[in-house]
Amino acid sequence: MERIQEIPTFKINGFAALVGIIAIASFGVWLGKGLVGFSNINDLFLYTNNLFGIGLVIVALVALKGFLTVQPNQARVLVFLGNYVGSVRTSGFWWVNPFASKQLVSLRVRNFNSDKLKVNDAKGNPIEIAAVVVWRVVDSAKATFDVNSYVDFVAIQSETAIRGLASRYPYDTNQENLASLRGSPEEIAAALKEELQARLEVSGVEVIDSQIG
Repeated sequence: MERIQEIPTFKINGFAALVGIIAIASFGVWLGKGLVGFSNINDLFLYTNNLFGIGLVIVALVALKGFLTVQPNQARVLVFLGNYVGSVRTSGFWWVNPFASKQLVSLRVRNFNSDKLKVNDAKGNPIEIAAVVVWRVVDSAKATFDVNSYVDFVAIQSETAIRGLASRYPYDTNQENLASLRGSPEEIAAALKEELQARLEVSGVEVIDSQIG
């Protein structure tokens, strides 16, 4: 499977681009105004300046599709002709390739609250366990292209990691040097975070915190 990493895309300040597009359109209108009033279609092609002006107006109209806004903690993933051409992470008003599709990806911190899962601990005792995972997307390209749905991927991998972790530790123990789900919450949380990060690396997700409940 081809792995993709996030790269910045070519972009121009939106306000500067808007001024340029207005200037191009105005110049095109000025060149094309001579077309008005001609009745013989053959005469139109003699006035190349006029036709060029109309072309400039069309180009300006197409270029308007290149504008986009990016809010803080958001990214726009651009795809042109089926190829990833980069992402825009910087908040503001921008102009990019007008022919590229622009997919929004949230970079905000999110919580995943798992359901209570019925599992057996390391001693084979049935227990119920749940967890809260705090996460965010750090690579918009991986999140978009390397997994089908990064939100669902986080949920599935989190529950898988919780089940695996619960089966490796006893719920409680009398041995001081042996970690348990009940008696070693910090150690268990750290182990869960480490395992989750390894599982979610492919999706461009960073695990910020995790807590067992």
